[in-house]
Amino acid sequence: MVCAVVILLAGLASFALVRYHFKLRNILYMLVVAGMMFPAFATVIPVYTMEVSWGIAGTKNWWLSMLSVILPQVAGNLSFAIIVLTGYIRSLTIELEEAAFMEGCGPVQIFFRVIVPLTKPSFATVAIFSFLWSYNDLFTQMFFLRRPEVMAITRLLNELTSNEGTDYGLMAAAVSLVVVPVLIVYIFMQKYIIKGMTAGAVKG
Repeated sequence: MVCAVVILLAGLASFALVRYHFKLRNILYMLVVAGMMFPAFATVIPVYTMEVSWGIAGTKNWWLSMLSVILPQVAGNLSFAIIVLTGYIRSLTIELEEAAFMEGCGPVQIFFRVIVPLTKPSFATVAIFSFLWSYNDLFTQMFFLRRPEVMAITRLLNELTSNEGTDYGLMAAAVSLVVVPVLIVYIFMQKYIIKGMTAGAVKG
């Protein structure tokens, strides 16, 4: 869920920042870069207070509890995703987009039919890192998922290691459940990690 939202929002934002010229474009990009300088520890208390006022944090409802974690994780991944996608989209030739525009495509069609296919490696890189960071984000999960019935698997693993102590068999089984999804994602998408991060870095 976090990956899908981050990819969509970051892709649209990057496309707008690169291809459209408006007064606050440079300021918005600087704010995006500045967003990477604030750690989650510095913002978690005001974010939690805001979500409690919305009625989505600290509840017994599973969907609302997941939403209370998803929103901070999406916000935390957006800056990195926008910076990566902006650099990649800027390296693309604009002639293809102009040709699509001459054929009658609007901005949304150009984005999904031209930009997205050409930037698959970069989108894959963003998806991989967004998945890993959100999946392993134990700090946010511990802060927002306080009730046992709504705990995510990484939070449950932390509770298991704290409560069970030296039961290595049970701990090994729980660690396998946590690690296997990450390995599956990495095995199928590993070729995009280096390709997506280095594409456009060398021109000649």
